[in-house]
Amino acid sequence: MDHDQFVAVVEQVAGVDRQAAERATRATLQTLAERLSREEARDLVEQLPPELGPWLFTEGAAERFDVDEFLGRVAGRAEVDLLAAERHARAVLTALARAVGAEEFADVVAQLPRDFAPLLPRGPAVEVLPVEVFLGRVAGRAGLDVEGARRATEAVLETLAERIADGEVDDLIGRLPVPLHGALKRGRARSPRAARMPLERFLERVAGREGVPPETARGHARAVLSTLREAVGEEFYDVTVQLPPEYAVLWAGPTAGAPRS
Repeated sequence: MDHDQFVAVVEQVAGVDRQAAERATRATLQTLAERLSREEARDLVEQLPPELGPWLFTEGAAERFDVDEFLGRVAGRAEVDLLAAERHARAVLTALARAVGAEEFADVVAQLPRDFAPLLPRGPAVEVLPVEVFLGRVAGRAGLDVEGARRATEAVLETLAERIADGEVDDLIGRLPVPLHGALKRGRARSPRAARMPLERFLERVAGREGVPPETARGHARAVLSTLREAVGEEFYDVTVQLPPEYAVLWAGPTAGAPRS
């Protein structure tokens, strides 16, 4: 793959023009180089078009930072917002995977934490649901606007992360869009070990975070968890086995606005 082909992949996947694709490529590769070891960055330089080499050049040791910091740096360098940075970074990593092949790209992925998973190219069967689609489904089910759906989703996910095991939170982070990671990380930080709580206590916490009555929070929790089930597939079963049977009312049966087959 030559330089023009690499940038063309970024254009196509990100849905941007040539100039924006060039900026995205530079910003993402520069930031990736800060996250990788010197040896891995040099391996990439050897396998990529020479025009891309300068963006991966680094003399420093690999920095440890999560996907939120990664996207913040990409956004700053490309002068775009975080949602655009996520889309651009995913496009560049897709082009990178095609350019260097599966084995070398696996070496890159091995140096990244699990919360980078939504940025990595993957098969259609495990594609990450875009945040706008996730929130749109919650809004339709709960009768909310998008901002209300965002508040409800963050309240439910933060409380859920308090209730389930740390490893399961990591698994959800790997299957959900990056803008939803913050709520899960906040819940995990507040309760590193799964906290026991009955359903009514769970709903009280959701209600307090969202600023709604507990009965309203119940409907919102159903909308969020039903959407979560669609978004993560079989992973949702691993969530449910950590919850008491009384929680099943939050995802069993039809919900308003649910997609129909």
